Amino acid sequence: MSIIRHAAVAHVPVATAFAYVADYRTIPDWFYGVSRFVPEGDLDHGLGARFAVDLKVGPKVRRSVVEVTGFESDRLIALQSMGSLKAVSTWSFEEAPGGTRMQVEFSYDLPGGLAGKALGRIIEPFAAQAVRSTEATLRRNLEQSAG
Repeated sequence: MSIIRHAAVAHVPVATAFAYVADYRTIPDWFYGVSRFVPEGDLDHGLGARFAVDLKVGPKVRRSVVEVTGFESDRLIALQSMGSLKAVSTWSFEEAPGGTRMQVEFSYDLPGGLAGKALGRIIEPFAAQAVRSTEATLRRNLEQSAG
């Protein structure tokens, strides 16, 4: 399993940061590579909610379903992919001097064999870049919206 961790401080209150991240409608605005993130079923937030996702990975758009597997108001959101590529992203929020410390941990498993190695060459650089870009865009959007 590969794991990427990143943290930064956004100059907004915890409740503001959490609400923005928890709102599925904002995700394509800040999550690198995501062009579609829509509810599957009646539940559109919180534990057990599922979402159909289109994510550009390298030259291809991959479609998957993610499920909210962790949800603690103003503290934590965890999403797990339900497809063949196993990935988990966990966002945590805590008060920090001047705002909110946001931490993301992204972990993923690749299949074995030649297919897994080939996919790894595409995904590994993408994942590190995506985490950094996602956090920077999220922080910028939060701070701009706070004025």
